[in-house]
Amino acid sequence: MTNSIQKVAVITGASQGIGAALVEAYRKSGFAVVANSRSIAPSTEPDHVTVAGDISDPAVARAVIETAVREFGRVDTLVNNAGIFIAKPFTEYTDEDYRAAIGVNLTSFFTTTQLAVDQMLRQGGGGHVVQVTTSLVDHANSSVPSVLASLTKGGLQSATKSLAIELATRGVRVNAISPGIISTPMHAPETHAAMASLHPVGRMGTIDDVVDGVLFLENAPFVTGEVLHVDGGQSAGH
Repeated sequence: MTNSIQKVAVITGASQGIGAALVEAYRKSGFAVVANSRSIAPSTEPDHVTVAGDISDPAVARAVIETAVREFGRVDTLVNNAGIFIAKPFTEYTDEDYRAAIGVNLTSFFTTTQLAVDQMLRQGGGGHVVQVTTSLVDHANSSVPSVLASLTKGGLQSATKSLAIELATRGVRVNAISPGIISTPMHAPETHAAMASLHPVGRMGTIDDVVDGVLFLENAPFVTGEVLHVDGGQSAGH
């Protein structure tokens, strides 16, 4: 167990892409980290513990928070990074699509955040919760049909503001990051030019852009209830 001064971050969806980069960034910032994803590998590094499993399962969410408390004694930051994006015309969504989006994007937020905030309040020293949403919530695009993303990630943005106000006098801040299209291996190189053109700045975002946004919120003690758009101007217009 670490000493009581070291802060502890819990990061979901942490095996690759933005999540893996967030793990590295928080560790470089001196945090111990508990990382989760369905297939995350065990860690042998100090101050870094992994918990494999589907975070939409409440039992997994509980195991993640309990692991943080057991191994490190506390939870200071929760980054709800796990999420799925299904782009289909509205009438083509299936019941399976709906259940998957609700489970990963909403149920995991509800269960994991409730457990983490309860721990933060019992510690009495404050805390920070961050959701990763999508710029499409604020800037719908007919070429990217995404009602399930708007339904679930839009719900997260509203919940961010409500929870931030509920906890404002209790030392726990709640914020969200709303990215544009981020250059990750899930986007084939031949699609990059078209995706870049969707952003007023003329390029896709990078993983580092999102990580920088999360770290800004982490280190901004007077900021709560904020939805920070890291989207190359998408949400502002075209």
